[in-house]
Amino acid sequence: MKIAAAQIACVVGDITANLRKIRAFAEQARGDGADWVVFPEMCDTGYVMSVIQERASSWDGGAVPELRAIAKELALGLVCGVSEREGSAIFNSQVMVDAGGRVVGRYRKSHLFALAPIDENKCFTAGSELVALPMGEFHAGLSICYDLRFPELYRSLSIEQHAKIFVISSAWPPARVAHMRTLASARAIENQCYLVLSNRVGADNGVKFCGSSMIIDPSGTTMAVAGEEQEELVQAELSASALTDIRQRMPVFTHRRPELYDRVK
Repeated sequence: MKIAAAQIACVVGDITANLRKIRAFAEQARGDGADWVVFPEMCDTGYVMSVIQERASSWDGGAVPELRAIAKELALGLVCGVSEREGSAIFNSQVMVDAGGRVVGRYRKSHLFALAPIDENKCFTAGSELVALPMGEFHAGLSICYDLRFPELYRSLSIEQHAKIFVISSAWPPARVAHMRTLASARAIENQCYLVLSNRVGADNGVKFCGSSMIIDPSGTTMAVAGEEQEELVQAELSASALTDIRQRMPVFTHRRPELYDRVK
């Protein structure tokens, strides 16, 4: 299975312009033979809380119908970070759309970044479910940006939900780009899973993003990586047999001691 990570800049509040950008990168990914393409966090509205509060919509409106149309037209699966409104609640979400244009899953960000100038907790409701879904011959665990700092989430996805790929939509800042790279490698290595991270570039109202989108294999080898500032598409071929071989050569899951770990709350 060939998968791509689209590293893009967004226009704050301009959903139409951002969808044009998403379509252009999806077309490029399909032209390069990708089966799936992953987009960053909040790439429909941009990453400004006041704008998200104004522009977030249910999945019957906003960006999702057009994302479905793009996927169906190109026969390309996609995962995209979007704003989602349900009643009075707003969620920082990922939508997963298959190559037939069907919404096959949704993940709502579990861990909200609660530090200025972002203060996601003042805008969003935290999600309460972990999500893993079929993606080609694999099972993909979904997550968003700050989630990357919480290894328990990824262990739960790999052990309880049998994820073999972690798919991350992100808007990570330059000040902590080294953290992002280290944490992404660690999550892939410790769970022996592929990891695909699509991160923003550009800036939204002065908040900058650091790019460096990446695809990492289950041994921790970086298969593809983007630069820190420019828009670009990175892609790699994922192999179920290679993943199985890595797990057979280093069978860490059979050496686990869960009776010890359950003490941690």
